[in-house]
Amino acid sequence: MPAASKVDLLLKEVRACTACAGALPAGPRPVVQFAARSRLVIIGQAPGSRVHESGVPWDDRSGARLRDWTGLSERDFYNPAKVALVPMGFCYPGAGASGDLPPRPECAPLWHDRILASLKAKRLILLVGSYALARYLPQTRKQGLGEAVRHFAQHGPAFFPLPHPSWRSGIWMQRNPWFEKEVLPALRVAVDEALSGGTKR
Repeated sequence: MPAASKVDLLLKEVRACTACAGALPAGPRPVVQFAARSRLVIIGQAPGSRVHESGVPWDDRSGARLRDWTGLSERDFYNPAKVALVPMGFCYPGAGASGDLPPRPECAPLWHDRILASLKAKRLILLVGSYALARYLPQTRKQGLGEAVRHFAQHGPAFFPLPHPSWRSGIWMQRNPWFEKEVLPALRVAVDEALSGGTKR
């Protein structure tokens, strides 16, 4: 079976997943995007209520901020041949006392390895937020997210750690001006090179 067909079948399988339906107040609606040719993988947290309603990944203010950080247009961001959007939890987990609940723990162990194995071997993975960082760079737990982001070069070329682009990130950026001055320019270069296949210098 051609690789593209296998990936298409996997995508359908993921979108039909009901593994933790009983724990989802709004019911299952996996929101994910990927294709065999994806060179940039963005691993975020989990869909919010707005994304659950629309079915469009990052269809909220956090998504707009993330696109600004990366320099990606909406056209490129939502092109699965370029960008895979693979959250730690594929479904909206519901609201908690101080915001959305954490991503369901079933998703990443169930699907991530299979999805990543179906993509380009040479790729850049943006780890957006503490949940993605904890899974893929567990050695950074002691130093914390801020230090992991500041020392992003230590985790390349495969990974690029980022804070979650929620409204709180505006306050965080004010307290950490190095993020805008040092990290964002390097992030945009890394994203551009990933999408060009590493041919730009």
